[in-house]
Amino acid sequence: MTAGLFVGATLTMWLHVATFEAMKTVSIRDAKNRLTELAREVEEGETIVVTRNGRPVFDLVPHQKRGGLNLEAGQAYLRARGITNPVPFIADDFDDPLPEDFLLRPLPES
Repeated sequence: MTAGLFVGATLTMWLHVATFEAMKTVSIRDAKNRLTELAREVEEGETIVVTRNGRPVFDLVPHQKRGGLNLEAGQAYLRARGITNPVPFIADDFDDPLPEDFLLRPLPES
């Protein structure tokens, strides 16, 4: 083994150990009885693993607000590039049902 591989492997192992976080684990019965206390811990950033018969069932994690589609940013992007109509044409029959044999017919020759 070369010295570079050894240093890289050692560094990788050290980083893995350094970033390891121990999560608090509670049984589902205990979680039921201590829900308010556990909720306070989760609010402070703690992640709690809830188990049944020693096996993880779910995690209690801090709530994260979901991001959504930013329409204003999309419109600004289009304006900056001079795009006035992002969908220039939609066929009149776009929503019409497809024929039953649509997937069975061979593709047209080009």
